[in-house]
Amino acid sequence: MDLWAEFHAASWGREFVAGGFGGIAGIVSGHPLDTVRIRQQVLNTGGHGSSSAFTILRNALAKEGPASLYRGMGAPLASVTFQNAMVFQTNAILSRVFGKSVSPNDPPSFKGVALGGVGTGVLQSLIISPIELVKIRLQLHRNEKHLIEQPHKGPIIVVKNVWRKEGLKGIYRGLGITVIRDGPSHGVYFWTYEYMKGQLHPGCRKSGQESLCTMLMAGGLAGVASWIVCYPFDVAKTKLQAQTPDSLKYNGTVDCLRKSIKEEGYGILWRGLGTTVARAFVVHGVVFTAYEITLRLLFNNEIIQVQKTI
Repeated sequence: MDLWAEFHAASWGREFVAGGFGGIAGIVSGHPLDTVRIRQQVLNTGGHGSSSAFTILRNALAKEGPASLYRGMGAPLASVTFQNAMVFQTNAILSRVFGKSVSPNDPPSFKGVALGGVGTGVLQSLIISPIELVKIRLQLHRNEKHLIEQPHKGPIIVVKNVWRKEGLKGIYRGLGITVIRDGPSHGVYFWTYEYMKGQLHPGCRKSGQESLCTMLMAGGLAGVASWIVCYPFDVAKTKLQAQTPDSLKYNGTVDCLRKSIKEEGYGILWRGLGTTVARAFVVHGVVFTAYEITLRLLFNNEIIQVQKTI
C-alpha cells in the first residue's frame, strides 16, 4: 500500500487537528495586513486623501499604536481551530464524494477537489459569517463617527451589543454575500493548491513527499487565486457587516454594490486588493505548510507507535 492509501485510511481526526494548527498559524501571521485591508475597503476618501496600505498602516501605528493592528484577532483566533479544522476535514470528505470514480488508493481528482471546495465554502459560511462580523466591528473601532461609534472592549461585548440591538438577524448580517464569496473561492483555493503542488513537484500528490518550498509556494498561490476570484464580493460584505442599526446605508448586496460604484467608481470593488494578495500569499503559504507538517507528524507518530506495539 502506498503512502496516500495508508494516510487516507487513517486520516480521520488528524485532518481536523492539522487544519486547526494551520488556521492558527495563518491568523497570527496575517492579521495586521487583514486590519489594513478592512480599513481600505470602508474608507471613503471622496476623491481626497490616500487609501494606500502604507498610509493607513502609518496612521494606525502613529495614532493607535501597534496593538491596533491586532485588534479583533481574538474573535477569529478563538474559533479558528474548529472553523479551519472543519474546512480541511469537510473538503477531504467532499472531494472523495464528488470524485467517486477515482480509486481510494489515488489522490482525489481535480474535479472532486474543486467541487468539494465549493461545498466546503458554503457550509463554513454559517460559522465564519458571525465571526467576521465581530472581527470587522472591532477592526473598525476608532473615533470617526462614520464608523463604529460605540466603544468595543472585546468580542464578547460586541456579540452582546449586536444581539441586544439587532437580534439573530444582526448576528448573521452578511450571510448571503458570505456564501456567494466563499463557495467559489474555496473551490478555486483547494484546486489551485493541488494543481500547483503537482506542477511544482511532479508525483508528490501520490507520494506525499512535497518539499517545504512546494508547500509554501502552492499554498501562497492558492490564497492569491481564491481572493482575486471573490474580492468584489468581499468588499460588499465588509461594508454590509460594518453597518449598525444607527448607520444603515445599504439594503442588501446589490444595493451596496450599486451605491458604492456610483459614489466611488468601479475601483472601489478592487480597493485593498494589493494588500489582500500580499497577505494571502504569506498567510496561506503558512496555513498549508503548517497543515501538511502537522499531518506528517501525526501520521509518522502513529506509524512509530504501531511499530513499537508490534
